[in-house]
Amino acid sequence: MTTRDSKTDLTRRTILKAGAAVTVSALGGLATQGAWAAGSDKPEKEEVRIGFIPLTDCASVVMASVLGFDKKYGIKIVPSKEASWAGVRDKLVNGELDAAHVLYGLIYGVHLGVSGPKKDMAVMMAINNNGQAITLSRKIAEKGAVDGAGLAKLMKADKREYTFAQTFPTGTHAMWLYYWLAANGIDPMKDAKVITVPPPQMVANMRVGNMDGFCVGEPWNHRAIVDGIGITATTTQDIWKDHPEKVLGTTAEFVNKYPNTARAMTAAVLEAGRWIDASLSNKLKMAETIAGKSYVNTSIDVINQRILGRYQNGLGKTWDDPNYMKFYNDGAVNFPYLSDGMWFLTQHKRWGLLKEDVDYLAVARSINRIDLYKDAAGMAKVNVPKDPMRSSRLVDGVTWDGKNPKAYAASFKIRA
Repeated sequence: MTTRDSKTDLTRRTILKAGAAVTVSALGGLATQGAWAAGSDKPEKEEVRIGFIPLTDCASVVMASVLGFDKKYGIKIVPSKEASWAGVRDKLVNGELDAAHVLYGLIYGVHLGVSGPKKDMAVMMAINNNGQAITLSRKIAEKGAVDGAGLAKLMKADKREYTFAQTFPTGTHAMWLYYWLAANGIDPMKDAKVITVPPPQMVANMRVGNMDGFCVGEPWNHRAIVDGIGITATTTQDIWKDHPEKVLGTTAEFVNKYPNTARAMTAAVLEAGRWIDASLSNKLKMAETIAGKSYVNTSIDVINQRILGRYQNGLGKTWDDPNYMKFYNDGAVNFPYLSDGMWFLTQHKRWGLLKEDVDYLAVARSINRIDLYKDAAGMAKVNVPKDPMRSSRLVDGVTWDGKNPKAYAASFKIRA
């Protein structure tokens, strides 16, 4: 075992050195020059502590630091591995973290005071689209619960308390889980028990029988398959193609105090996302890096299949999914669309987390810092969409376009 680990570490170091050399070369040496580190653009705070949870989609924050994209913009990103989303929330609010790879809905929940202490928050950019999944235990899969319809049928036939886990009450995984259950006629508030479990603990909890299913980011869905305890019932891109997922989030206080630093860290993470999506070899180097103990702490093969769109459900079905996790996609991933933020608010209202309707558009405008994102995109030479709203058709056939959020939130048959 020791010899194998040593070889793996050696391979990782070799690839990291090669990756870093390629990146600096590709940037024409800019990674060490601090191109945005002088004059009026000089970052007010040069060392930035960015929290992350051990998930595949922390990759652009990690690679921005590992490959030196941060140096190009005159800052040093210090990735900080955190144990839970609640911990990330608390450290953002009290200033222990400057920013974080964080759930979209967590930032909105904190801003409105429905998921812990209330504090004005800011979304600098979206980090990724797609790439999460809903896992059901092999025990219920063997009884026919291999998809939404099968789960609904089993729950009607075999009546007991069914337990499902998400990662944070106002977060993305809770909303994907609730939406999918409801789309299959299951009321998550009445027909099931829903618990909160940190992402790295999902597989262990399913192994000991604490839950029938969970929604989480990769690599933990694939890990459940590798460990023989779970199956993939659906991917989140099948719930909503190109859905928003993690964001680079911080407090409004941080942005107001350190606007140049906020721009610099956004530009650095943007460049890292572009690097990841640029080639197959870059994706594999990324997987090699984040698999390490300092980051996700899992085997490389648990990460590298789904980042390439190679999926299996754990029951013999395999497929190539073009809508796998994207970190850049020519900048389309990263723009902080107002309609994306508004969607989470509509679901918070749908499930009773928000007791009253809010001014959905005004809240999104105050949180999603499109002004600073455009500056950062200009620095990194990233395309910016013209329209801050976008339209999407979800798994239940309902279209979301942000035009009438109050009516949309009230339109669902199954709601709190």
